[in-house]
Amino acid sequence: MSQEPTAFWSKANRFLMNTGVPFSPVIITKANGTRLHDSSGRQILDFTSGQMSSLLGHSHPEIVETVHKYSAELDHLISNMITNPVIDLAERLARIAPAPLEKSFFLSTGSETTEAAIKMAKCYTGKFEIVAFAASYHGLTQGAGSATYSAGRKNGGPSVPGQLAFPAPYAFRSPFRKADGSYDWETEMEFGWSMIDRQSVGSLAAFIMEPILSTGGILEPPEGYLQRMSEECKKRGMLLIMDEAQTGVGRTGQMFAFERDGIVPDILALSKTLGCGLPLGSVTTTAEIERGCKEAGFLWLTTHLNDPLTAAVGNKVLEIVERDNICQRAAERGAQLRKGLLKLQQKYWCIGDVRGRGLLQGIEIISDAKTKAPGSELGQAVSDRAMEMGLSCNIVNLPGMGGVFRLAPPVTVTGDEIEEGLAILDEAFGHVLSQRSHL
Repeated sequence: MSQEPTAFWSKANRFLMNTGVPFSPVIITKANGTRLHDSSGRQILDFTSGQMSSLLGHSHPEIVETVHKYSAELDHLISNMITNPVIDLAERLARIAPAPLEKSFFLSTGSETTEAAIKMAKCYTGKFEIVAFAASYHGLTQGAGSATYSAGRKNGGPSVPGQLAFPAPYAFRSPFRKADGSYDWETEMEFGWSMIDRQSVGSLAAFIMEPILSTGGILEPPEGYLQRMSEECKKRGMLLIMDEAQTGVGRTGQMFAFERDGIVPDILALSKTLGCGLPLGSVTTTAEIERGCKEAGFLWLTTHLNDPLTAAVGNKVLEIVERDNICQRAAERGAQLRKGLLKLQQKYWCIGDVRGRGLLQGIEIISDAKTKAPGSELGQAVSDRAMEMGLSCNIVNLPGMGGVFRLAPPVTVTGDEIEEGLAILDEAFGHVLSQRSHL
C-alpha cells in the first residue's frame, strides 16, 4: 500500500466518526456516468447509483451545467423567498403526478420528506398512530426512524408514541402459504389488519410505505396488494403516504412505482432520484390536505426549504426523464438485467430468489438449498469479490433479511454495461463457491 492511502485511512480513522456503516476500502477520486475511478486509477462499474440516487449517472452534463448556472446566480435564499425554479418544479410535478396530487414543497433528504409527511398526516387527521411495514426504512430522524423497522431502532430510547408494525410482503419467506405452496398475501394482509385493529387506540392517522421495499430486501408486493391496501386505509379513515425515494422518477419503468397498481396516495414523498445525487426531496399532496393542514397550524421550516439551486436541478432531472423516455429505457435495461440474473440463479444454487422491477433488482443469497437459510456471509464474500473485479453492488445484511444484493445502476446504463456487470457477478459467484468447496 502506498503512503497516500495509508495517510488517508489514518486521518479517516482519527477524525471521522463511525456512524454504524463500515467504510468501503476503496478511495474514489472521480465519478462520471456509470463509472467510478479509485485512487489507483482503477475503473469500477457503479450498480448502486451512488446511494441509489444518481439516476442519470454521475456528473450528467446537463446537471453539471444547471449547478454551475445556479451556484453562480441563485443558490440559496431565506426560505420565504420563492423563486422561478421552485415554481417551475412544483408545476412540473403537478403535471406528471396523478390528480389530485398538485401541492408540493421541497426539502433536502428522504428523512425530511417522510418526517414532514407523517406530521402532515397527524395534523390533517387529528390522529397520531402511524403504521409501517416490518421491513420498512423511511429514515432515522425521530418520526421517520420510529416508522423504520428494518434497522436503527436499538438503544436510541423510546420511539414516537403510536407506531404500529405491519407484516411486510416478503413472498420468498412469508409463512402464509396456499395449499399449492404459493404466497397467500390476502390471508397475510387480513392477519396484519386484525393485529393493527386490536392494537390501535382508535387514532389511526396514516400508513407509510414504499411501493417496493428497498432496504428491506427489494420486496415487491404482488399485483393487487397495493390496491387492497389503499382500500383498507380508506375504510379506517387513514391517509396513505407513499415513500418513493428509490423507486420514483422512472427507475422501475414508470414515473412512479405506485402507478402500476392504479392507486393514488394522499401524500407522495420523493428524494434520492429527484436530485440525481444532490440533496433534494419533495412532498406532494392534495389541495384538500393542504387546507386541513393549514387549519391545524401545520408548520414545517428548514434552512433549505424550497432552495432554488436544488429545485433547478430537480426540474432538469424531470425534463430529461420525460424528454429521453427514461421510463422505457429503465424497463428495457431492467428486463435485460433480470434475464441475466435469472440465468445466474439457474447456475448457482446459492441464489434463492430474484425480484424487483425495472432497474431496481434484488437477488437473495441462501446458505442452504434445502432450508433456504440466509446467506449473509456468503453474499458479503461475493460482493467483496465483485468490488475487487470492478463492480460496486450493495449487499443488505440486516437481521432476518439474509444477504440481499440491491442492483440499481443509473438508468443511463448501456446494454453492454449491463452485460459487463453480469459477467463480473458470474465470476464472483463462481470464485467464492469454488473456494468454499475446497475448504
